[in-house]
Amino acid sequence: MSATQSSHNESSKEERLRSFLKQKAEDGEVYFKSKFIADEVDLTPKEIGALMVKLRDSTPDLKIEQWSYTSATTWRVEPS
Repeated sequence: MSATQSSHNESSKEERLRSFLKQKAEDGEVYFKSKFIADEVDLTPKEIGALMVKLRDSTPDLKIEQWSYTSATTWRVEPS
C-alpha cells in the first residue's frame, strides 16, 4: 500500500467516525466505549481510541473528552 493510499484510508476512517459522532451527539451528550460502537463504524476499538484523540483536537463542532476508564475507556461527546 502506498503512502497516499494509507493517508486516504486513514482520513476515510476519521471522517466515518466524525460523522457517526456528530449524528449520535445531535440531541446532546453521549457516552460510549469504543468496543461497543466498533461494528457500527467498521473500525477496531484500538483504531477508534487513536482517532478519538485526533478528533478531540481537530473537530471544533464537537467536544470530545476521555471520561473514565473501567476495563475500557469511556468517551463523552457533545456538540460544542
